[in-house]
Amino acid sequence: MGYKYTIGNENYLFDDLKTLLAKASPYRSGDELAGITAYSNTERIAALYALSELPLQVFLNESLVPYEKDEVTRLIYDTHESGAFRTISHFTVGQFRDWLLSDEVDAMAIKNLKMALTPEMVAAVSKLMRNQDLISVASKIEVITRFRNTVGLEGHVSIRLQPNHPTDDPKGILASTIDGLMYGCGDAVIGINPATDSPEMSGKLLHMLEDLRLKYEIPTQTCVLCHVTTAIQIMDKAPVDLVFQSIAGSEAANTSFGINLNVLKEAKDAAERLNRGTVGKQLMYFESGQGSALSANAHHGVDQQTMEARAYAVARHFDPFLVNSVVGFIGPEYLYDGKQITRAGLEDHFCGKMMGLPMGMDVCYTNHAEADQDDMDNLFTLLGVAGCNFFMGVPGADDIMLNYQSTSFHDALYLRKILNKKPAPEFEAWLLKMGILDEKGNKLPIADKHKLLVGI
Repeated sequence: MGYKYTIGNENYLFDDLKTLLAKASPYRSGDELAGITAYSNTERIAALYALSELPLQVFLNESLVPYEKDEVTRLIYDTHESGAFRTISHFTVGQFRDWLLSDEVDAMAIKNLKMALTPEMVAAVSKLMRNQDLISVASKIEVITRFRNTVGLEGHVSIRLQPNHPTDDPKGILASTIDGLMYGCGDAVIGINPATDSPEMSGKLLHMLEDLRLKYEIPTQTCVLCHVTTAIQIMDKAPVDLVFQSIAGSEAANTSFGINLNVLKEAKDAAERLNRGTVGKQLMYFESGQGSALSANAHHGVDQQTMEARAYAVARHFDPFLVNSVVGFIGPEYLYDGKQITRAGLEDHFCGKMMGLPMGMDVCYTNHAEADQDDMDNLFTLLGVAGCNFFMGVPGADDIMLNYQSTSFHDALYLRKILNKKPAPEFEAWLLKMGILDEKGNKLPIADKHKLLVGI
């Protein structure tokens, strides 16, 4: 088969769809590592032109990862809604981009396509977009989820309070949690990455968070980000709200994480039976990130951004409460510098929202990447404009357990103020009641927070 485009007297031939997608991708170190990136900017431009003229229907006829060998591919094709797809089936990828950017296309029009779009279609159209385009389309899309509060409403932005500790010391975790609450963080989730994945420690930390939540009637949800099988194991002994799991875009990559679709379904079904939600029942929490499939040698020659979009098909199937890309966490081998991290973050947010996901972002980098906090400030602000549902709140922006740089509690105050956004409405009411923030979202003096400090 193959796809061809001519520039001047030069013919550029792309052997198959996954080659075309890889060559059309903005340059990044991970695709270079995999040996699939364009060898010149001219070849990349030729690939982009060829991709823009490709009918969307092609993505239903040519799979990037074999259907017979990959359960993620089977999920994508078996759940595709052909009826909804008919409304856009006549588009090329370029025409689809123009349609998305047009004024007549609103959030409802995009929402109606949720199951008509394959992740490969969404990844393809993102490759034709400038950063501005990714922000413009994503900002149209509102994805609302509910458990004990409501996340994703227009005019609101939520924060995952991330009080990690290198030895899982409950006192250290509790101190960071209280600190984050005093900055108005924690409405997305109070979520701990445990230093060890033991059922005993996970249960202990969940009970500690539950005691705090109940004592002060905090309208939020908690999560210890243990492996999904650990969560299943402790559900009859510990107060499990959200069920967490890292996911990827191929069966082989998910196998390297120790999961498959059946395991995720078992966990979701078990957690739903606990009936711990109050305003809603969405309870799965997924994380992903560009490069995860490549790092597991499970990318099947597909570019890392398209593989990331395929992970969103897994997330979509389980109607999650939260999904986020840990965009710069894997390291410079996959996203080398601030420019690549910024582009990847905007792509991931756009692709997830297009597929109907409540997308958040861990705006982050590792200490050996060519990036700094100015890069994170820029991406953080751009994603806020794009309507990202939630971000991370890490003490001092420096995670002392995972050893990477993210966004801080005070960054949340900045973003809400500069973009005139509020916390989740139920959580905002609690912050006002406790005297933590005022009606304008300003942080009140420490003396006004004695209610939360007494007895801790």
